[in-house]
Amino acid sequence: MTLTQTPPREAAPDAPPPARPAWRGRPAVLWAGTVLAVLVTGWCVTAGTADAGPADVWQAVRLAVFGGVLREDFAQTYSIIINLRLPRVLLAFAAGAALSLAGVVMQGLLRNPLVSPFTLGVSPAAAFGAALAILLTGGSAGSGSWLVIGSALGTALAVSAVVLGLASAKAMSAATLLLLGIALTQLFEAMTAALQFVADENTLQAIVRWTFGSVNDAGWQDVTVVGAFALAALPLLLWYSRDLNAIAFAGDDAAKSLGVNVTAVRVGLIVVSVVLAAVVVSFCGVIGFVGLVGPHIARLAIGADHRYLLPFSFLTGGLLLVIADTVGRTVLAPSVIPVGIVVAFIGAPVFINLILTRRGAAQ
Repeated sequence: MTLTQTPPREAAPDAPPPARPAWRGRPAVLWAGTVLAVLVTGWCVTAGTADAGPADVWQAVRLAVFGGVLREDFAQTYSIIINLRLPRVLLAFAAGAALSLAGVVMQGLLRNPLVSPFTLGVSPAAAFGAALAILLTGGSAGSGSWLVIGSALGTALAVSAVVLGLASAKAMSAATLLLLGIALTQLFEAMTAALQFVADENTLQAIVRWTFGSVNDAGWQDVTVVGAFALAALPLLLWYSRDLNAIAFAGDDAAKSLGVNVTAVRVGLIVVSVVLAAVVVSFCGVIGFVGLVGPHIARLAIGADHRYLLPFSFLTGGLLLVIADTVGRTVLAPSVIPVGIVVAFIGAPVFINLILTRRGAAQ
């Protein structure tokens, strides 16, 4: 698929990424980001109305992994950490990491930092598929059921095929593709609202969860599935990071001259991105802007080389969603603000800034 877009003037076919090409400190930044992610995630487990410090978290994890005698006075704290807080925090991290990976891949393949699973309509389409499955089963298909996952995935893949097919057939520019995605977002949000209108009370309650985006009621099965998809996608995407660099910085024609099978790489990596977004939606609902903001933060910190940008985006997306969820469940405690709402407050200003920056650069 060829998008009509002027390639960056300073990028040559065999040139390194234009962002800090000579900087050799990126591995150190990547390791520092990994340590920071572990520390922040551990701290977020301690945040909440129940009193539980870092020592309690370590003791609970040690007992859960290695076994031991659970003291009666520690039983309640152990249950809160292992059964409530830890799966919630880990699910938020895995979902944010998966969405951020999907976003950075789409941005690289389409050569536009405004692209993400949400802005292309993939996430709203997946949410509609999940809501349709819930409605047809009368609400019996709960969060993360295989029917919901399959319906969300099938709808997201179908919409992606239509969008990218139209982009290829009509030789759309990246800006036009983005406008098409916004239109599809509005369409699928309206279709999801129509399903809510005809649903009964119990089914409506189950569907509404997908419209907000939430990691409430997270369980270890949710963490296992979403985490497995995110962890499996990272090495796969890293394997194609050089091809992604060639497409992102040199364009399709130059990438082909370097031996990259552009069509196969683009289709394959888009499918991986759509699968990641659909899986997250089927467990957590629509969480917008993580696939946009996570890669943007990572690009500012570590540069645009996808060999480092992919793993760092994994970390920044995970941290962004973990921190947003922690804010949502503590700022108005005991009330819990859905993480999708908190992320929207963060992502909308960043999205506006990106639009204004790119418009100013174009002028």
